[in-house]
Amino acid sequence: MPENRILTLLTDFGLSDVYVGAIKGAIAQINPSLAVVDLTHQIPPQNVAAGSFCLMSAAPYFPTGTVHVAVVDPGVGSHRRAIALETAASLFVGPDNGLFTGVLSQNPAIAAVELTNRHYWRTPAPSTTFHGRDIFAPAGAHLASGAPLEELGRPIDTAGLAQLPLPALMATDAGWAGCVQYIDRFGNLITNIPGSCVAGRSWEAIAGNLTIKSGQTYSDAPAGTPIALIGSSNWVEIAVSGGNAQSQLQLNWGEPVRVSLT
Repeated sequence: MPENRILTLLTDFGLSDVYVGAIKGAIAQINPSLAVVDLTHQIPPQNVAAGSFCLMSAAPYFPTGTVHVAVVDPGVGSHRRAIALETAASLFVGPDNGLFTGVLSQNPAIAAVELTNRHYWRTPAPSTTFHGRDIFAPAGAHLASGAPLEELGRPIDTAGLAQLPLPALMATDAGWAGCVQYIDRFGNLITNIPGSCVAGRSWEAIAGNLTIKSGQTYSDAPAGTPIALIGSSNWVEIAVSGGNAQSQLQLNWGEPVRVSLT
């Protein structure tokens, strides 16, 4: 196994407290030469589904073998398992609460362990409220430094990993029916309808009571006007040119969206 892989961090810790700095310190104590990349620390607090979407969206852009430490963990200290898993593309460390649903929908796990080997923790007596610092970050640092996955704990059945219920996507007579699965900081409403469903076709989106014309870029609509397009992660999304679609359209997570092929 190659040493000094890239290690990424995704959390809902924000940046106003020292939590992110503390987990980076725990990583540096193990291997200060690791390349550590922040995916984001602005996942909405305790929003496991948003963490799953963002991790799924970012992971494919990293080299094979990258270690991703993800911590959105409202059940910290409870009986939920602390795990590390391997896919054909990457390794992932974090809570077994559905946070890896998105990445596993793209690349199934080929091996997984429960992080029971305290040798790879920061301390054998970890905080019950900060497993990111005391268990997940150290385990990720050891993996990124060359430790074999199987040494971090007891093997677990990959079929038993926690999964979030995926948003329903259904074919209709006119096109597709889905929902908003993520809202970015610009207020863009990212649906669970793949861009491949509409690519090369004439189409429009229906959200709430509004029919929204499609385009290629945000600026294809006049300022303040909604537009539907295929976003950078290849999902159909609804935006407002120069504005905030969530605020203007009063739509939120899970709201139904339909695509009509015209």
